Amino acid sequence: MKRICVFCGSSRGARPEYLSAATTFGECLAQQGLELVYGGARVGLMGAVADAVLAAGGNVIGVIPEALMVKEVAHGGIKDLRVVGSMHERKALMAELSDAFVAMPGGYGTLEELCEILTWTQLGLQRKYVSVLNTLGFFDRLLDLFDHLVAEGFLLPDHRNLLLVDKDPARLIRTLQTAKLPTLREKWVEELRKSELLD
Repeated sequence: MKRICVFCGSSRGARPEYLSAATTFGECLAQQGLELVYGGARVGLMGAVADAVLAAGGNVIGVIPEALMVKEVAHGGIKDLRVVGSMHERKALMAELSDAFVAMPGGYGTLEELCEILTWTQLGLQRKYVSVLNTLGFFDRLLDLFDHLVAEGFLLPDHRNLLLVDKDPARLIRTLQTAKLPTLREKWVEELRKSELLD
């Protein structure tokens, strides 16, 4: 594993613990010799995790759409800042560059990025680890929703288990370095279609 992609908020959130966890995560990345791939902004948790990696001597790759260069205030301290044409290009490049994904607290964009990369894994479009840094239980209600999707028959348990969860930044990084993705049944879509035809 060489690079970890982080999805997180362009604001700092309401609690100082979010900023502290992002900073600690960035420091741990650099200490482990892992590079950060993220959305390229210098504000919010995005900026905090990038600053922490840089301050600890690590390497950062930022990916930002041209339209957000001003709105998200691009990080001027990153040597490798890649400007792309759209949000779709941003996510595709971040995924291509990364070996694993971590979502930290954030808003709509963070949740959308997390769910999209989980979907890519579910569909077999990529085989990379996806996780959340669950600071102060931030993602608890989302995880409850995922469990509800399983209970209601919209998500297979194997696919629910694709998401790793931890509240400790250093431990989460260690888990990403050692975890093994569950083996997914290749024909689950066909199996679902057959079950619907039999109902």
